[in-house]
Amino acid sequence: MKADISSGSIRLSETQRSYSPDEILAAGGATAFGRKSGKNNQTLIHALENAAPIEPFTEEEWNDLLAQLERDK
Repeated sequence: MKADISSGSIRLSETQRSYSPDEILAAGGATAFGRKSGKNNQTLIHALENAAPIEPFTEEEWNDLLAQLERDK
């Protein structure tokens, strides 16, 4: 029996869908599930390599954090 991974009831948004562990296992496990839903490691690696660099903190936030660390030693 093949699981139908294209229809589901849990929606995060109109473009993203969440799958239950049972649906993933029914598809044959994580790797098979990824292949059936058009995902693979190469597309993930490619997307990460081509993503814009993200700086988590501004210069001011870094300075505040470092000052706090120095005070809390």
